[in-house]
Amino acid sequence: MTTATFAPQDLSKRIAPGTALRNTATLAWRNLVQIKHNPMELLDLSIQPIMFVLLFAYVFGPAMSGSVEAYLPVVIPGIIAQNALFAGMSTGFGLNTDITKGVFDRFRSLPIARSAPLAGRIIADTAKQAWSMMILLAVGFIIGFRIETNVLALLLAFALLLGFAVLFSWTSVYIAMKVNEPEKVQIFGFVAIFPLSFMSTAFIPSTDGIPSGLAFAMDNSPVTHLVEAMRGLLVGGPVLNHALIALLWGVAISLVFAPLSLRAFKKRA
Repeated sequence: MTTATFAPQDLSKRIAPGTALRNTATLAWRNLVQIKHNPMELLDLSIQPIMFVLLFAYVFGPAMSGSVEAYLPVVIPGIIAQNALFAGMSTGFGLNTDITKGVFDRFRSLPIARSAPLAGRIIADTAKQAWSMMILLAVGFIIGFRIETNVLALLLAFALLLGFAVLFSWTSVYIAMKVNEPEKVQIFGFVAIFPLSFMSTAFIPSTDGIPSGLAFAMDNSPVTHLVEAMRGLLVGGPVLNHALIALLWGVAISLVFAPLSLRAFKKRA
């Protein structure tokens, strides 16, 4: 009787770029398909933004702008930007969950690109953010918000938001690599994102009347520039300068946290 023997695969062999892209696409699809088995993940990206829209519009709208209709052009772009920051935390949460549950150990045994699990997660979460933005715009439309520009400006708003979100998501990726529980990624999100989003013009039309030191910080916040660019693209106003500054902030953030994340990823995964 002859026993078959199998030579171990050479997992150190360099993966071709085309193969790495296919690996990334496969794992991105894997993360999206999971929604079918865990619909609560998509509900989290839908219900919380809807609650923010309704609460801010109907509770603060009359006090801030005199009416709900007048406040919607202010608050809808602001909530879209804020939600993108919070949704970016889901990237780190998902990565940390995969690592702590041993999913990445199984990925390491496969002949796939080492970067594919990380890139696949980021791409899948970017798609979820696009869904969340569509939900927010739909709810805003139902209660009276109207896009006052054109289809091209709307598409550019999507591109700007998703581009900034991808760059900013490296912060959550780094945290995910450094903590040992997914819940700690969420704690970081609340501690960092809430002050960052509220110390901006996300929910107010301008910083007039705010103490000068605080107003200076708010006017130069990356969230303020992102929000103002989104407002310009959706309802009209200055766009280019705000969009460029927001993207420069995003690039600076990614230049700091992407190398740190990749180094930590190699050590941990």
